[in-house]
Amino acid sequence: MGERLIVIGGVAAGMSAAAKARRVNKDLDIVVYEKSGYVSYGSCGFPYFIKGEIPRIDDLIVRTPEQFAKQGIEAHVHHEVLSIDTVVRSVRVRNVETGEEFTDQWDRLILTTGGVAARPPIPGLDLAGIFTLRTPEDALAVRAWIEERRPKRGVIVGAGYIGLEMAEALAANGIKVTVVEMLPQVMPNMDPDMAQLVQEELLRQGVELYLEHPVQAFEGKERVEQVLAGDAAFPADIVIFSVGVKPNVTLAKEAGIALGPTGAVAVDDHQRTNVPQVWAAGDVAEAHHLVTGKPAYIPLGTTANKQGRVAGTNAAGGDAVFAGIVGTAVAKVFDLQVARTGLSLRQAREEGFDVASVNIKASSRAHYMPGHKPIHVKLIFEKGTHRLLGAQMVGAEGVAKRIDVLAAALHAGWTTYDLAKLDLSYAPPFAPVWDPILIAANVANK
Repeated sequence: MGERLIVIGGVAAGMSAAAKARRVNKDLDIVVYEKSGYVSYGSCGFPYFIKGEIPRIDDLIVRTPEQFAKQGIEAHVHHEVLSIDTVVRSVRVRNVETGEEFTDQWDRLILTTGGVAARPPIPGLDLAGIFTLRTPEDALAVRAWIEERRPKRGVIVGAGYIGLEMAEALAANGIKVTVVEMLPQVMPNMDPDMAQLVQEELLRQGVELYLEHPVQAFEGKERVEQVLAGDAAFPADIVIFSVGVKPNVTLAKEAGIALGPTGAVAVDDHQRTNVPQVWAAGDVAEAHHLVTGKPAYIPLGTTANKQGRVAGTNAAGGDAVFAGIVGTAVAKVFDLQVARTGLSLRQAREEGFDVASVNIKASSRAHYMPGHKPIHVKLIFEKGTHRLLGAQMVGAEGVAKRIDVLAAALHAGWTTYDLAKLDLSYAPPFAPVWDPILIAANVANK
């Protein structure tokens, strides 16, 4: 019998780690424990399942425990790891369905417990009809509530990516949507001038938006009936509570696994923790930010899959390095594509950079082509050196992949001068002869 690898958590990072470990080392015994009823699913698709674009939750499942079993990976759903003993190298596990508890031994351990939805102590937060969105069970519960209760009025608490994607999902179900946000803008990781474009789209779509309205309480008898925020009352038949994600580090802390300055598990470039033979990956772990050179906590599925792959390789005896992140993300907000990478202007200033920015508006296609739409591009760069620090884009088309060009530039440490030299593709149906990226770089270089 080979050595035993236990993976705690069976979503993006965990199953990527397990699958890669099996490919690297055929002799490992690999066991995965997952608290929910599913492994290896695409949580970013939940809003589109709730919207109705994706008919079945199973369409979001990449692979099942039965499929992993054919690879020699035991994936146990409805199994919660209660504690980790790093001295005798064991875990205490509870079968959530039966209540049975047992101990399992490990030689190597990968921690991928993910993130948890932030739930501040707000009165009434546990009322029926208030949902967070982290697991397939959450998505199923929201869809069932909509189908059975036929809510007319919905309140989204929090105007980040998930909140705004869910605003579209609820609206598509005929629900009148109100978004309440405690900050003075939507999408706090965007700069205010770019966030303003998103706010205008929300209003154009009939969403009621209330900024600087922190939630004080949820009220109702058996289920939620209204939300008190900013000294105003908002009627609600359904509430999506989406105020951010925190790393799920309870097990790590109790086991003596060190946390970093962000509050997530500290890891090196091999995803190793401070405890020998223990790795961590995904939303529970920090990542090295290539622009700041510091640890960062930016929980994204892309990062989780890559970190999981690195952790699995190394836990299986290989040698892999996670290169780092620049925080690239994109979201669909009704008819807009909203994307960002690197640092915002505010973040760059907070990091101590002597920073400048340009903001341009250009066309997604040649101006004479039917269907061309405006794209707003913002570049953030260091004065003097013109080193690119970040970028943001908002537009109805052509945004999602253009932001990747700028992410690549950040990985390479390019300046706006380097950016302006790019040989980007041109054809009237896809781009103008001067791509919006090149226009923004040329304006920055002036």
